Amino acid sequence: MKVLFVSDKVIEHIYSPTIAQRYKDVGLVVGCGDLPYYYLEFIQSALNASLIYVHGNHDPEQEYLSDGSSVTGPMGGINLHCKTYKEKNLLLAGLEGSIRYREGRFQYSQREMWFNTIIHLVPRLLTNKMLYGRYLDVLVAHSPPFGIHNGQDHIHLGFKAFLWVMKVFKPRYLAHGHRHVYNPSEVTETQFFETKVINIYPYKVLDIKVPV
Repeated sequence: MKVLFVSDKVIEHIYSPTIAQRYKDVGLVVGCGDLPYYYLEFIQSALNASLIYVHGNHDPEQEYLSDGSSVTGPMGGINLHCKTYKEKNLLLAGLEGSIRYREGRFQYSQREMWFNTIIHLVPRLLTNKMLYGRYLDVLVAHSPPFGIHNGQDHIHLGFKAFLWVMKVFKPRYLAHGHRHVYNPSEVTETQFFETKVINIYPYKVLDIKVPV
C-alpha cells in the first residue's frame, strides 16, 4: 500500500488540483505534525483516502474557521496520539509533539513521553499482539528518536522512549518530521535494529507491504 506522509511544510504541488493525478495510488495519508488542518483536510478529500495524524509542537490547540467556529484537528482525520489504528491490515500507532522547551500543549519532557508510552500506548500494542499476532508496523511521530536525526539544539532533541519502543515492539518503520532538512547529503533514513527510521519532511510516499 502506498502511504503519503506529510509534515511541517505546505507543498505547492500537493495543495493543488493536480494531487489526485500525481498521487492516485495513495491509499492512506499520514500527517506527522506542524501542518494547517485545512491542508490535511484537502489532501484527504482530494485523494479520498483515510487520514491519520499526530500533532506537532507548533500545532494550534484550535484552528479558527471563516464562520468563527473552531476545530482541534483536521475534520475527518483520526488523531493517532497514544492510539493504534488498522488500515487494510497495516498496524499503526502514534506519539505526538516535541521535547518541552517552553509552555505548549504539544510538548513533553522525557519523563512525560515515557508516561504516554508505558501507560497509554503499550496496552494497545499488547492488544494488537493478541488480535493480530504482532504489535505494530509503523510508529508515527512528530519528533525523532533520541540520538537519531536529532538537531544540535534542545528543541530538536528526540525522545528516549522511542528507542525502547523500537527495541521491544519492533515496528518496521518509524516516520517522523520536526527536523527541517535542507542539505541533500544529510542522513534522513537510519536502520535501528528492525526499524527503519525515516525523516519524511516535508513529504514522502512509502510503498509499504501489508501483511496478509
